[in-house]
Amino acid sequence: MSKQMTRRDFALTNEELRLQETLFHTANGYIGVRGNFEEGYPEDFVSSRGQYINGVFDIADMKQAEQLYGFPNKKEVILNVADTQTIRLYLDGEEVTAFGQGVRELNRVLDMEKGTALRSFIWKSQKGEEVTVSYRRMTSFTLLPLFTIEVTIISHDFEGSVSIVSEHHGSAQNFVNPNDPRMAAEAEDYLSVAETRYDEEQQLSKITAVTKTSELSVQTLVFHDVSSQLELGLVEEDESVSVVYDGQLTVGVTIDFVKYSLFLDSRRYDLEKDGGSFVETVRQKPLNQWYQEQEEYLDKFWRQAELSVVGDPLLNESLNYSLYSLIQSAGKDGISNIAAKGLSGEGYEGHYFWDTEIYMMPFFTLTYPEIAAKLIEFRYTILEKARENARILGHKQGALFPWRTISGAESSGYYPSGTAQYHINSDIAYSIIQYYQATGDLDCLLRFGGEIVVETSRLWLDAGHYEGKRFVLNCMTGPDEYTCVVNNNYYTNLSVQYQLNWLVKLYPLFKEQKADFLDKLQVTDQEISDYESAAAAMYLPYSEEKQIHAQDDSFLEKPVLPINELPKQDFPLLLHYHPLYLYRHQVCKQADIVLAYFLHDEAFDTEAIQRGYDYYEKLTTHDSSLSSCIFSIVANQIGDVEKAYRYFEESSKIDITNSHHNTQDGIHAANMGGTYLGLVFGFAGLRIREDSLVLTPRLPQKWTGCHFSVNYQGSQLHIVINKEEIHVSMETGAPVNLTVYDERRILSQENDWKIPYRKER
Repeated sequence: MSKQMTRRDFALTNEELRLQETLFHTANGYIGVRGNFEEGYPEDFVSSRGQYINGVFDIADMKQAEQLYGFPNKKEVILNVADTQTIRLYLDGEEVTAFGQGVRELNRVLDMEKGTALRSFIWKSQKGEEVTVSYRRMTSFTLLPLFTIEVTIISHDFEGSVSIVSEHHGSAQNFVNPNDPRMAAEAEDYLSVAETRYDEEQQLSKITAVTKTSELSVQTLVFHDVSSQLELGLVEEDESVSVVYDGQLTVGVTIDFVKYSLFLDSRRYDLEKDGGSFVETVRQKPLNQWYQEQEEYLDKFWRQAELSVVGDPLLNESLNYSLYSLIQSAGKDGISNIAAKGLSGEGYEGHYFWDTEIYMMPFFTLTYPEIAAKLIEFRYTILEKARENARILGHKQGALFPWRTISGAESSGYYPSGTAQYHINSDIAYSIIQYYQATGDLDCLLRFGGEIVVETSRLWLDAGHYEGKRFVLNCMTGPDEYTCVVNNNYYTNLSVQYQLNWLVKLYPLFKEQKADFLDKLQVTDQEISDYESAAAAMYLPYSEEKQIHAQDDSFLEKPVLPINELPKQDFPLLLHYHPLYLYRHQVCKQADIVLAYFLHDEAFDTEAIQRGYDYYEKLTTHDSSLSSCIFSIVANQIGDVEKAYRYFEESSKIDITNSHHNTQDGIHAANMGGTYLGLVFGFAGLRIREDSLVLTPRLPQKWTGCHFSVNYQGSQLHIVINKEEIHVSMETGAPVNLTVYDERRILSQENDWKIPYRKER
């Protein structure tokens, strides 16, 4: 089945085009380019015209109404670094745009196997003559700084002059929306052009821009490869460079025009040396060879990340788009991470959250573990800043990772639903532990993960205290951002208990391997014993009256907010109700305890999960895109497969249907990871245990089956589930332990395993 997303003869409205700018973005984890029209839009349209480099940022003022101690007054902001997209086409002096009279067959295709995005249309001149124009884009997975646009012009019956104007702007403004707290509210010029050069001999433009505060430099280089019918004409050079190619177009003739752009930043490259080297590398191969390498990269990716269902074509399109967006979004160098909107837009100002570790990293852990290892490495690179953050918040030891960041500084301005979410520490630790269980990668654990787990554990002993025999954690916020700064958030306390128990379990391994960080941090046996004691004494609030786990000490004492009686236009509530109003009620923005039921399912029996699920489901608005996928997974755990499917269908298609009405600001990257979780951890019932990979499948009525591939302990497994049997085979690797339902075997390349599907459990 071809992995494509297509839009045909779509409406040329501002709303639709901004949505498509996101959906048809091209990215590779280092650079991201929104799917803007090369020729631009009419003047009355609003466009988020953007090109981004992952991890490149400037620092903006973040005004606090009352500047109390420790409140950040600066924030890191991802930059719209340049505009190399602009290409204007003129035929006999008429500008060719998709908005012209008589334009037809306007199509867009995102080819997720070839790694290209195509836009094409038939344009009619004032004389009635027609040409087909297409623009094919690629951000290279094999040479990360490279972005290409191939323009193809085919004459049906047009004869006349052709002029192509290629523009290169070295700085651009960020998009702002002061009415949405998820977007930047102020317009600033973060970049200033330091140097503009056009090399006539190489026909190459180079612009270097410098950030105002963070002292980073961005260099963009642009050059072209054109058909023989075109000749270089006018070159205009100021702070931007505009290059014109002129020629003649005749009937039946095709003109090709290729624009190559290279993006380099001073965090990763020596701009004086590396730019020229990259230009030479690109020019050594024709564009078709770069296309071939792109296709080969994605062929490997799709073999490792294969995932599909039988019986729902739209879902498969969404699944493909979700996984493709994740590989486009993930930083692959240890310097960058995964922003909440990937590299598709400026929502949340390019910040990295806990979304990476809980929602997106499991996908990479099980399909592309080398990328997961780089995401752990990134957290290690900002560990020192996490230590500094802990001191700012009054902790004498340990590290506290910032809630929102790019390079390690806290960029959350509203601490109750930001900095107070200390659970980010245990989320990062959880992902490291899961990664180690799934891969056995001891090197990553010893070099990066172990030190993170120790330092974040030290924070818990400093932040918590004993209340009698109970260890408690006060004044923190859990995942539910409609309930802030509470005592003993259940999710947080349970996650911390899990982390501390695992550190105790890993400590003998660290000693055996003589891990460098043990001496560096002066870890003692007594310290490990203290972690064990705190974990054993951890307080987990429970209501005997209601027979459910309490979200925190005070949650069940509040009045219930009747969310079913609120007007539909009042959602999401965060845009229409004061935070204090929400905090005073039993209402949840997203899964909190229900998330704990998923991540720590071994800590609960099914009946307890059922009671808690039923209670908290009625209180949850799902205003966060992180919520529905978790409710789907846990519905599967308790055996309500059809409810699980309803939640899954809602969450899996958020972006391709724009159901949250804000995809125009960027993809919901975490929800895309949640879509993977919903199928693999939900309907397939996969769990990564300490000594085995576990499957407990439950399929909805609409599907006849599903299949996917995972990498476990270095072995590539292929799993096919239908309503007759489960078939697991090993494609590469050494034997591994596998448990299906309650039966355990050692799976090897020589021995497939087929087991009957259990319809009733």
